[in-house]
Amino acid sequence: MFARASAFFLCALPLVAAATIPASQCNTANLQCCQSTEHATNLSQTTTTLLGLLGVIIGDITAHIGLTCGPISVIGIGGTSCAAQPVCCTDNGFHGLIALGCTPVNLNL
Repeated sequence: MFARASAFFLCALPLVAAATIPASQCNTANLQCCQSTEHATNLSQTTTTLLGLLGVIIGDITAHIGLTCGPISVIGIGGTSCAAQPVCCTDNGFHGLIALGCTPVNLNL
């Protein structure tokens, strides 16, 4: 029984470790502070409607989508705070309204 439990936790460990990334591993232009995030596979009706109005096609994105985002300055990473959700996103081309392909970031790393 112990062997099965150990095997489960060892297999699950990479998934837990991948849940957030250090801010230093994010391209500085992609570090954002979003008021909220939603997983691309479980979007609210409001977010789906907003994406439709903007003509945004999320396609095969399986990461989070950030809503109402603003950039976080890298210069002050040690002292920078984000009262909402700090994320690293692959596509911030929607003027802060939406950011695509986001991964939660740990600003303290």
